[in-house]
Amino acid sequence: MNAWNAAENADFRGPLDVTRAATAVLDAQDRIIGWSPAAQRLLGYRPEEIIGRPLETLVPADSTDDLPETRLSGSRAHTLRHRDGRMLRMAVSTCPLTEVSEAAGAQPSRVLVAAELAEHRMWESRQAMLHGLATQSPVGLAIYDTELRLIWANGAYTREIGLPVEEFLGARADELYPDGEFVSEGYPRALDSVMRHVLETGEPILDLHFVGQQPSDPGPDHVWSCSYYRLQDAHGQVLGVCEDAFDISGRYQAQRRLNLLVEAGARIGTTLDMTVTAREVTNVAVPAFASMVTVDLVRSVLDGEEPEAFDGALPALTRVATRTADHPPDRSQHGPYRVEYPPGSLQYRSLSSGGMVREEGTMVVPLRAGGSLMGLVTFFRPGQAVFDAEEIELADELVIRTAVCLDNARRFTREHTAALTLQRHLLPQHLPAQSAVDLAYRYLPSDDRAGVGGDWFDVIGLSGTRVGLVVGDVVGHGLQAAATMGRLRTTVRALARMDLSPDELLSRLDDLVGQTAEEQAAAIGTDAGPDDVATGVTCLYAVYDPVSRRCTMARAGHLPPAVVDAEGGLYFPDLPAGPPLGLGGLPFESLDIELPAGSLIAMFTNGLVEGRDRDVDEGLAILGRVLSDHRRPLDELCIHTLAELLPDGPAVDDSALLLVRTRELDARQVAAWELPAEPASAGRARELATGQLREWGLEELSYVTELVVSELVTNAVRHAAGPLHLRLLRDLTLLTEVSDTGHTSPHLRHSASDDEGGRGLFIVAQLVQRWGTRYTPYGKTIWTEQAFPPHYPGAPRPAG
Repeated sequence: MNAWNAAENADFRGPLDVTRAATAVLDAQDRIIGWSPAAQRLLGYRPEEIIGRPLETLVPADSTDDLPETRLSGSRAHTLRHRDGRMLRMAVSTCPLTEVSEAAGAQPSRVLVAAELAEHRMWESRQAMLHGLATQSPVGLAIYDTELRLIWANGAYTREIGLPVEEFLGARADELYPDGEFVSEGYPRALDSVMRHVLETGEPILDLHFVGQQPSDPGPDHVWSCSYYRLQDAHGQVLGVCEDAFDISGRYQAQRRLNLLVEAGARIGTTLDMTVTAREVTNVAVPAFASMVTVDLVRSVLDGEEPEAFDGALPALTRVATRTADHPPDRSQHGPYRVEYPPGSLQYRSLSSGGMVREEGTMVVPLRAGGSLMGLVTFFRPGQAVFDAEEIELADELVIRTAVCLDNARRFTREHTAALTLQRHLLPQHLPAQSAVDLAYRYLPSDDRAGVGGDWFDVIGLSGTRVGLVVGDVVGHGLQAAATMGRLRTTVRALARMDLSPDELLSRLDDLVGQTAEEQAAAIGTDAGPDDVATGVTCLYAVYDPVSRRCTMARAGHLPPAVVDAEGGLYFPDLPAGPPLGLGGLPFESLDIELPAGSLIAMFTNGLVEGRDRDVDEGLAILGRVLSDHRRPLDELCIHTLAELLPDGPAVDDSALLLVRTRELDARQVAAWELPAEPASAGRARELATGQLREWGLEELSYVTELVVSELVTNAVRHAAGPLHLRLLRDLTLLTEVSDTGHTSPHLRHSASDDEGGRGLFIVAQLVQRWGTRYTPYGKTIWTEQAFPPHYPGAPRPAG
């Protein structure tokens, strides 16, 4: 039974069937001896009017036209005369009944059947279509009965199976495709389940994608677009399910390749990390394109340098990514390690030639950027078909996209490394110990996505054993932010050494930032990117005096510090906020508080307490909870603070933390006197100073100290009014201070040979280690420092 015989055995008799067409029986002399009711209806003649008349009554001479022959009929086109005289175009066919002679008379000889020509041609067109579907259509057609067994198949389906139709009729679909499955989302995977659903519901299912091996070619997978609909007779009786299937493997593979490129565009290059980018291409290509992919980079490229020029010798490669289909991504990948390929290997040949090399199931594609070799990508799929032309183009496109992303990441790595180096050199490498405070600090750069930031901190030794504490934040990222941070840190140190009050220091810093921003905007113009220009600066500056235990602080748009007193009470001082630096025109205000010895001050940037999933208030609450354990060593407290506030490591912003625990100078280290503003006070000051030095065991410093005290007190009596104050501090050095109510600072100058004065301060400057002027709201203080003799045991450690 073939496909067409099945069609012929069905009820496909057509308009010329004797049960439907106009039928006339002719004798041997072509006289009409029989007339059917259909003939009367179609041509108008009653039987008594036409029987016995010659055929020419119906068919005029020369009325025959050629009618295309088909396999189903030998009919011809004729013009037949209707009873009313009209001429009708008809399809006519004759069929001999038996061999008779002309002498047979009225015995039946032939049967003539006729139908409307248009109706007949329409029927023949439909038959041609059915014949084409059964024998010539590329779409596979099959009919399954209610038991889901194959009962009919067209030529395309038979060719696909690759067996004579008799050998697979009666088989179930899942027996013909045992390993196949539907891959369209939202539908069952099995053939049996889909067809059973169509049988039970009558709902057709269209364009399901089925993946399986062709029975006649059990090698690579094929993809078919399949549709199913239920078959039933005129009475509604269910007969089975019809399947039509079209092999779309080529289109499907092309779509998969396009989808792979789209996925590559979305998933490759999401970061500026070369190792991550290399792993991304392996994750995209496995298992959709290959069963294993490796990425090897030239060592210099991985370090962010320009690709090396190779003069004969092959470059050293580092394996940065490996992905296999047998393992999940996190288990396929390993840390970078060096790889070497022997001569003759595909990778060796690719490195030598600089081009793509392939062999069976392996393809090596060089990574190139700007004509320079950056590395190799190797695609493996052993046991599978060789890479075809389209797959070679796809691999080349994947590698080109990867090379662009890797080159961008390399350039970023180079600049990021330079910025980090600059940042490290601009931040304090080591903070010297201070008498006024114990200290610990931590700085955590931002993650690689954000780039180098501009947070900084510093601890600055000031005159009179005081200490300056500073934390600042340049808003923005990149080299510009790091450079701005370094310039500001240097400026703060210089201004702090001038013994400026915190509010005055911020005012001068505000002027500098405003001028710098204007100059920078004029130089860069509108082409600067948002990550390359500092968009604002905040700063917190505090000065702590271990003698008075007073701390004076001011802030410019920065978060206030956290203070924990010696009893464990936590508070954030109500410090006026002040505007960020660079806005200009608004004043800064200082706050002065007393801190008992052992108090803890925490100064920090907003990157420590603020995050994407946490607001500032929540971060400050966590910080307060951590600092409540204030008796811990400061280093441990720093570590614990970072662990609680940044449990996942670096965030999108830099984080700086400075912890200090205050000390108080012992009373035995301080000696202070008030003197009247009169000439005799110089002698009295010398006596008091030398007596105190004898008590401290520093007689070796008496001569210089007498000269210093005499000069400073004499100048104060001569140029200032009001009481004078003399103070000696025995700390890391011997400090001598003379305070008065004047605001005019003495200047160091060279006196001419005939000048009567002006040499005293010059002599003092040559004898002491350092000297300077510190202004207060009530006047000024001139101070000097002298180093202790080598054998001196030193001062007692300040309390804290």
